[in-house]
Amino acid sequence: MSDRSEIVRNRTDRPTGGVFVSVADVLAEAAVQAGEPDVLVGGAALDAAVRWVHVSDSVGVARLLDGGELLLTTGAGWPTDDAGLRDFASSLHRAGIAGIVFEVGTARETVPQPVVDICATVGLALVALTREVKFVAVTESVHHALIAAQTQALHERQRLHELFTALSLQGAPADVVVAETARALGAPVILENLAREVIATEALGMPVAEVLDGRIDAEQVAVQARGVRWGTLLALPGPAHPAGRHTVLEQGATALAFGCIADGGDAEWSLLAQRAVIDDLLGARFARADDIDARLRAGGFTLADRQCHGIVARGARSISELAYRARQAGFAVAAARVADDDVALLSLPASAVLSDEVVLRIAGADRAVFVGPVADDVVGLLGSLRAARDLADSDRAESGARVRRVDDRPLERLVATLRDDHRLHEHSERMLAPLIRHDRERRGDLLDVLAALVAHPGNRSAAATASQLSRSVFYQRLTLIGDLLGADLDDGETLAALHLALLARRRTAASV
Repeated sequence: MSDRSEIVRNRTDRPTGGVFVSVADVLAEAAVQAGEPDVLVGGAALDAAVRWVHVSDSVGVARLLDGGELLLTTGAGWPTDDAGLRDFASSLHRAGIAGIVFEVGTARETVPQPVVDICATVGLALVALTREVKFVAVTESVHHALIAAQTQALHERQRLHELFTALSLQGAPADVVVAETARALGAPVILENLAREVIATEALGMPVAEVLDGRIDAEQVAVQARGVRWGTLLALPGPAHPAGRHTVLEQGATALAFGCIADGGDAEWSLLAQRAVIDDLLGARFARADDIDARLRAGGFTLADRQCHGIVARGARSISELAYRARQAGFAVAAARVADDDVALLSLPASAVLSDEVVLRIAGADRAVFVGPVADDVVGLLGSLRAARDLADSDRAESGARVRRVDDRPLERLVATLRDDHRLHEHSERMLAPLIRHDRERRGDLLDVLAALVAHPGNRSAAATASQLSRSVFYQRLTLIGDLLGADLDDGETLAALHLALLARRRTAASV
């Protein structure tokens, strides 16, 4: 036992570059199976890489080895005493061999127990062949397997080169390159900038939060070219790749570096990361709040102990300018262009005040900006952003500088909160069905007239102007609406119910 304690498992220096087959692959070869192999030390030891096969019974064979060899032997020239056998087995381990295949029954009836003990202690593969085989057949078989592996590696490297070259020539965005790298590796891949902010992630079905937490164990390659470094490409542990996992990661990093050169830097990376988060938050891919939270935090956007809002800014502007001004104001931000609007998530210190002046300074002094209610978690942030977009969709005013807040529109906020409640949609369909049918059959405008009325409930002249109708025609339309609905349009409760129905219908139409 004391002898074993002197053996250090980590001293084995097995080769890590080039193309290899594993000890397990060798055992699967027909030439080895003919010897009815009995694995005496296996497990993880069978994953060791075999660079070559060496046949020897010499007690001095260790000095002739370079590492990575699979030793085929009958043990004829080995020491006969236990101490000598332990020293001999330890020397093979220090030489870095991949394993020992010992043919029993030729020179020795069994594998010496001291050798078994040493191999078990250091994790060196040890296999006994219980039937006689031709070592030349085993050697030839393994060499054929090595050549086949090398050929496959060459083909895979060529395929990867063509894949990533095509992505570079096509100007593929960083998230596409990251996704292709992950698929090639069969393992999650992450792209970070120099500030360690996550730009893009391909989790391959794993929870994103779990992938980001696993970065500490990831293999890394710098994204750099011409002496300039832009970030790091990381791959979580995964299956072996014929061309080598590091080679795949390097190809992906090279494609990303070419993209940075073509774009004049990594400025697009930040916008890409923000757009991906907003798309996931608003789109069908949104699934887990923890994943969105992890991605936001990885980009420097935190929700805990902060006040967060979703905002929508109308009108053409540079989205990067909005993000820059928000950061200048001391806010964390994720912003993207969605349809014709700028959509942004803002994270403010709990003590900060998001005044109208601050909002317009960030979004642009000549824009209409719609601000969602405060949120302190991902689900709340989703609701805030949706509510801001709903308010923007319902705003019929002409363009101009103004700030509208969902908190100032309680009915809008109620509809945003209940947007997925079937009872709200049933209410809308039930109340508005006669008007919908009339407009469809006669190409009418009764729904638009009703929308103008509820938008200006105390001023029918303004409502007529908003509907672009003369007052007399507008009043005729109101009479027809009242008759079709069997409702009193001067009743406040009725108008509130109709307003609610119109808002619900508008939300449904916007989500289709």
